[in-house]
Amino acid sequence: MADAKTIIAARAGRDLKDGQIINLGIGLPTLIANFVPEGVDVVIQTENGAIGVGPAPAPGCEDRDRANAGNQPITLIPGGSYFDSATSFAMIRGGHTDATFLGTLQVDEKGNIANWIVPGKMLAGMGGAMDLVTGAKTVYIVSEHCAKDGSSKLMKQCTFPLTGAEECDVIITERALFRRYPGKGFVLEEVAVGYTLDDIAACTDMAYAVADDVKLEAFGE
Repeated sequence: MADAKTIIAARAGRDLKDGQIINLGIGLPTLIANFVPEGVDVVIQTENGAIGVGPAPAPGCEDRDRANAGNQPITLIPGGSYFDSATSFAMIRGGHTDATFLGTLQVDEKGNIANWIVPGKMLAGMGGAMDLVTGAKTVYIVSEHCAKDGSSKLMKQCTFPLTGAEECDVIITERALFRRYPGKGFVLEEVAVGYTLDDIAACTDMAYAVADDVKLEAFGE
């Protein structure tokens, strides 16, 4: 079976829709560029100033002048371009991004997202996360289900400083997929291979409903 990050990225790729402009956050979300479904044409934007990002370059083919916001090497598809970060953030803040995919430290049952700092740790700043969660039309959290200490990242209430309040629309982990609906909160719609409904309940602190047509063994092979 693939590792957790690959499982998450592959499932997130299946949610991409033809014609979308999407933003991939640093770390795990950048792997999604490798899982764009065949026949689906999406335009990938990076907050540091590039649009038309393609799959990761093959080993040995990296270009030091082509990198995403996390300084990872990227490729550009034909027609891709570079521009300044002010133009990039004008796109994000102007609501021109259809979806953003971000990792997280915590996300809670109200859709609050805390993904930029652990209290007491040194960090230069929030970066573009606050702009992305408020500017994108759909906000995906793509993250491993539990923290390194085994605690759930899907919480009743975030305890870390928030990146955005009630902004998360979809959560995809290596174990499950949840979507948030107005008036309903999060609904468990898919369970990954190797897990049961009881397993998800045991590792998820936030409240959620289970879809009538919940799909078991829906992804992860």
